Amino acid sequence: MASLGNPQNTIAILNKYHITFQKRFGQNFLIDTHVLEKIITSADITKDDFVIEIGPGIGTLTQYLCEAAGEVVAIEIDKTLLPILTEDTLSSYDNVTVINADILSFDVTALIQEKGKGRPVKVVANLPYYITTPILMQLLESDLPLHSITVMIQKEVADRLKAKPGTKDFGAITLAVQYYAEPYLAANVPQNCFMPRPNVASAVIRLTLHKDRPVEVKNSALMFRIIRAAFNQRRKTLVNAINNFPEISLSKEDIAASIESCGLSESIRGEALSLAQFAALSDAIGARLLP
Repeated sequence: MASLGNPQNTIAILNKYHITFQKRFGQNFLIDTHVLEKIITSADITKDDFVIEIGPGIGTLTQYLCEAAGEVVAIEIDKTLLPILTEDTLSSYDNVTVINADILSFDVTALIQEKGKGRPVKVVANLPYYITTPILMQLLESDLPLHSITVMIQKEVADRLKAKPGTKDFGAITLAVQYYAEPYLAANVPQNCFMPRPNVASAVIRLTLHKDRPVEVKNSALMFRIIRAAFNQRRKTLVNAINNFPEISLSKEDIAASIESCGLSESIRGEALSLAQFAALSDAIGARLLP
């Protein structure tokens, strides 16, 4: 089977099946062999791995995954692409299964139980940019036995995931992702590596899931409520941002006292706090919320 990393081969397949790009699915097909190889290298795919690919499209990255991995399951929401995958671009591989499903409603846990067989499980995807965050957070929050998630995403989002406290890119999504995984920016990808060209720059980022959480916190749900409060009004002081947040019922005086008990200034903003400091603040506020 001819590699779809070659633009001419991609065009030939699209013409053969009279495929038009589906904006509603955020379809941009990768046509650069160097980037495809970089994704495989960054994800550290080996024959010992079970790989779940989200959004295979016409199978461009899937071909590379099948060559490198022990087994691949490709989950594609667009049913019009299934004949291309099963009858054409992936037909020569015996280690791939294509499933027509929406990853946001698909039972990934059951899939891993059925096909994982104790192997390292790695997720690889060229994600639709409009739905990147919901997919990543569902994978991370579902407590799946994943080793890593390597994804092509909008560069602006990648910058947020790896941001440090006090920077403009640092936000609630930064802290949420870093609570579950260690982000590593593997590559920046220009627009001309795709067909059609997207309007934004892209990046490949690998999230290696923590075996143990990087911070200890008594109530992680409360911590993330505090984080949401802090960044819902990020230009306000942390005291005022939490005080204005309806999901945390605590007096302004108690909020201020909790912040000061963590060795922080009452005038500090949430964007200046690290994950460890948010965990400590959560424990301090949680103690004051007790009856």
